[in-house]
Amino acid sequence: MERTSSIRRKAMARQHKGEVMIAGEQLRLRLHDGKLIKDRRYHLRTYPNCFVAQELIDWLVSHKEAPDRATAACLMQHLMDHDIIHHVCDKRPVFKDAKLLYRFRKDDGTFPFSTEVKIFMRGQQLYEQLIADKNSILQLREEHGVAYRRSFPGCQLIDWLLQNAEAESRRRGLELCRTLQEHGIIQHVAKKHDFFDSGLLYQFCINFRRRRRLSALLNESERDEDEGVAVSTPEDTHPESPFVLRKSQPQEGNSAFQSVESSKDLKQVTSGRRGSLNSLQLHSAGFPPLAQSSSSVVRCNPKSVLRRTFTCEELLAPGAPFLKKVLTVIGDALGWGFVVRGVAPCYVQAVDPGSPAAAAGVKVQQFVCQVNGQCVLYLDYRTVTRLVMTGTRIVVLEVMEPLE
Repeated sequence: MERTSSIRRKAMARQHKGEVMIAGEQLRLRLHDGKLIKDRRYHLRTYPNCFVAQELIDWLVSHKEAPDRATAACLMQHLMDHDIIHHVCDKRPVFKDAKLLYRFRKDDGTFPFSTEVKIFMRGQQLYEQLIADKNSILQLREEHGVAYRRSFPGCQLIDWLLQNAEAESRRRGLELCRTLQEHGIIQHVAKKHDFFDSGLLYQFCINFRRRRRLSALLNESERDEDEGVAVSTPEDTHPESPFVLRKSQPQEGNSAFQSVESSKDLKQVTSGRRGSLNSLQLHSAGFPPLAQSSSSVVRCNPKSVLRRTFTCEELLAPGAPFLKKVLTVIGDALGWGFVVRGVAPCYVQAVDPGSPAAAAGVKVQQFVCQVNGQCVLYLDYRTVTRLVMTGTRIVVLEVMEPLE
């Protein structure tokens, strides 16, 4: 009994950490959209992708994420404690409401991808794939006369893992599901059983698509410490959440990809979806297929956006005029929103202005060095595209950007 209680407490703590990670990522994307995160110069040195603490506190209060400046500072300290943000020079462990520069760890590649984080991201990937599945096993089901939304029998989840090559065997599938339960990602609907390959019903504990409010997370943390229990919140599919698949097609005015010069003649191509990462189907990456339509117009420039070609040796040469950046792109229902072209190295040919890629800081003329930690500098764009499309919804890119 004590062991079960201890496991449950650990799962609750991990679940809260997952909530903080999601809230931090949602905030990061919103700040990128609002242009609060950008390259800033201080004492003759440029700090890329950072924000001013004082400006962020102003933003949090004005957007009603916090009732006052003191609470807003506490919220950001909470994110610092969970390794979501840090001071650009790592000299200040305390978040201060002052003209100091801070940065999200995902924007500079220092985010600690621990075992717990990797398991959390795996759980998020499976959740998104299950939600997107036409014949999803997440359904309204009953157990002992009680109905549970988006629940699934344990044996059916393992069947699904095997069918989708997410597990090599039933034993491996069972181990994965028990790991997800230990980390507070799934649970028995009545919280009475461990995970079994049986007809018992289970649910995801975390709704990855719900819009998080930072102030609610702080209250939840305090209540966890006082009562030792996890606080559940109602599902919210707010359209502004970056974890909600877009329900409406993007407006035609936002469907044009950014290119180098607007004065060039552009070729118009009709398409029913965002033309990101070439014509591979998004369904292979866990996204629902989109119906083709001739109503939306995507403009693309078939000519290379590079002013001249570069070799890998030129990019890696000491003192080369390039700035290395680490960008995290979270795909939506239409994809990631950027096009890569070229061979050893490949580069960003176009970026959809309203896409996740644009929000993350992906720009034309950037050279792609790594995808999710794998070196791709010497690969062609088809191979790089395949790596992105067959990976998780979250793509971590290391790029090299020409200095102006």
